[in-house]
Amino acid sequence: MTKTNEVPERKDIPENFRWNLEAIYPTFDDWQKAFYDVSAKIDRLRSYEGRLGEGSSTLLAFIKDDEALTLELEKLYVFANMKSHEDLRESKPMELAGLAESLMVKYAAAAAFFEPEILALPHDYINDCIKNEHELTRYEFFFRKLLREREHILPHEQEVLLAKAGEMRSVPENAFTLLTDADMKFPDITDEDGNVSELTEERWYRFSRSRDRRVRHDAFMGIYGTYAKFRNSIAAMYAGSVKGDVFYSQARKYSSSLDMALFSENVPEDVYDHVVGTAREFSPLMHRLVALRKKVSGLDDFRFYDISAPMTQEPETRIDFPDAVELAVKALAPLGDEYLADFKDGIASRWIDIYENKGKRKGAYSWGAYGTHPYVLLNYDGTLHDVFTLVHEMGHSMHSYYSRRTQPQVYADYTILLAEVASTTNEALLLEYLLKNSPSPENRKWLLSYYYDMVRTTFFRQAMFADFERETHSYAESGGVLTPDYLSELWQKLNAEYYGPDLVIDPELCAEWARIPHFYTAFYVYKYVTGFTAANAFASSILAHEDKAAERYLRFLKSGGSDYSLNILRRAGVDLTSSEPFGRTMKFFEERLDAWEM
Repeated sequence: MTKTNEVPERKDIPENFRWNLEAIYPTFDDWQKAFYDVSAKIDRLRSYEGRLGEGSSTLLAFIKDDEALTLELEKLYVFANMKSHEDLRESKPMELAGLAESLMVKYAAAAAFFEPEILALPHDYINDCIKNEHELTRYEFFFRKLLREREHILPHEQEVLLAKAGEMRSVPENAFTLLTDADMKFPDITDEDGNVSELTEERWYRFSRSRDRRVRHDAFMGIYGTYAKFRNSIAAMYAGSVKGDVFYSQARKYSSSLDMALFSENVPEDVYDHVVGTAREFSPLMHRLVALRKKVSGLDDFRFYDISAPMTQEPETRIDFPDAVELAVKALAPLGDEYLADFKDGIASRWIDIYENKGKRKGAYSWGAYGTHPYVLLNYDGTLHDVFTLVHEMGHSMHSYYSRRTQPQVYADYTILLAEVASTTNEALLLEYLLKNSPSPENRKWLLSYYYDMVRTTFFRQAMFADFERETHSYAESGGVLTPDYLSELWQKLNAEYYGPDLVIDPELCAEWARIPHFYTAFYVYKYVTGFTAANAFASSILAHEDKAAERYLRFLKSGGSDYSLNILRRAGVDLTSSEPFGRTMKFFEERLDAWEM
């Protein structure tokens, strides 16, 4: 029997559908030559150690040498890893990726002296250097941001002790990773077709969206029931992680562990308050969504394993890639001619590796380096969901493209706080275009359900996580003990408050806190909420044709990391220290809940 729709080998994918990595290094030999050249330069970088206080010329010389080195180092690393993702069965690219990783470690060790040495210099030294050396004025914000840390730097002997304690600090997260990725095993379940499948975290996503409730239930019990069995051990790990946060915040004289987490990006606690406060204030909208899902499902008892089940069938019409690009261009038209021209040029210039091939890395991402154009990995298969993935990843890439083209190397990278704004703005614009031009009520309902899932998982769920983190850290800072019972009771309380009375809370769900790896990087998850909020604020102002909204947004994309993230957003018209953009996002959500019944 002849196989149909077989995944092709990479050599059988036409060149114009593959990204152009040869624009970075034409051959492996070119990569190898650059590798040895960078390795030698790293060794020379060490010659600056102990000399940064010699004057402005020495400081500038180090910065220039460091930038030249990291420019090539980043290209080496990005090329090797992306090349390996083309076909994970090929050993040569994997070898290069390993060499690049080792080189990154070597560089980190060689340059580790920089920040401590700068922070140990006299208070006015950097200002004097900037006055004496015009080229250093470009780095004024870079140094200002670094020197803010000075007030939380301890005397040398104490810093040495904290550094030595750093390995212990990582023990809870390492233990959690080893337990959940290596030692923890989930039971097999029987799928919709009667096949026995090994249950994994990766497969949970698919099983949780099954139309067969028995499959959803079995997958939920398999995942959550297993975590519940380990809740005592994981509670000890999480408590250890929180104690580490509290210890370091107190040792470095922050007012709290939350203050420490927000300090580096200069984010006031008001922003965190808006994240949690908005989710709590507008939780009736989430209650309404749960009630709607329950009604659509026809179930008498609606449980957590029902919350991701499809509300309607995804449109089955296949969208060829050129048609997806055309659709994206129409949807992104409100961003203006400059954006559209650069968007289309990126696709024509082979930024994207479009189709699946045997051995290719799964999923999708946007990557690249300051010395390259952006690159996008897709596994495009013609679904409407794939079109959303296209505009999402190209949103990242356009943000990177404008930042790198406009900003000097030192400010070309934007922060994690800003990282999801451009991608989510593109999704919001595509969604609005499709809703206005949808050919059928069924399509509109699928689009609405797609949006509901975005709001639930990116806004409310992450806000609930942020709420949990603030509660657990405050409790520990006041002398409380993070027992498994305390953590499970808090989780049950939050789920009831956020999801409302129509969700039946199974005992296994109360141990879900034990499943969240982000909790070992404290106070990270709120950034998903702020990114989603900023994106919705940008999209709504652009679609409403507010004065110079698209122009302000493009200026945001070009700002990179040239200022603190909140200042960059504020200049573009989104003030996250205000409740306004959060309220605007919720108004959008309410209007689209109303749309389901229309």
